[in-house]
Amino acid sequence: MKPFLKSTLSLLATTGLFMGAPGWLLAADPKTEHPTAQQAASGSDNATVTGEVVDLVCYTDSGASGPEHAGCAKVCINAGLPVGLKAQDGKTYVLVGDHKPLNSELASYAAKTITMRGKVVSRDGINLLENAEIVK
Repeated sequence: MKPFLKSTLSLLATTGLFMGAPGWLLAADPKTEHPTAQQAASGSDNATVTGEVVDLVCYTDSGASGPEHAGCAKVCINAGLPVGLKAQDGKTYVLVGDHKPLNSELASYAAKTITMRGKVVSRDGINLLENAEIVK
C-alpha cells in the first residue's frame, strides 16, 4: 500500500474513532444517561410485593421452592447467593437493599411468604425490588 494512502486511511480511522467516542462515553456514563419513557415507566416508588423468599440459583436452575427446599435455600442465601421473591403476581424479583445485599436479613425467611416494600424496576425481563425492606 502506498504511504500516502496508508496514512490517509489511518487518519480517517483515527478521526472516526475519536468522533464516535464522545457519544459512546456519554452513553456509558450513568450520570448522563437518560431513560426512555418506557424505562421510566417500568419503575415505581413504594410498591409492596408479597411472595415466597427463594434463593435465585436453585429456583432459576431447577424450580426449587417451597417448604421442602427451605433448608437448602437458607444455606444458599446465607452463602451469599442472590435472594429473590417469587411473588403472587407471577413475577420473580431480585431483592436488594439500599446498595447492599439483604441475605443476612432474609435467610431465616427462606421458603416463607413475606411482604416487601421498595422500588420495582424491570429491564430485559429481570425484575428488581430495590431499597427493599420487610413490611412487618
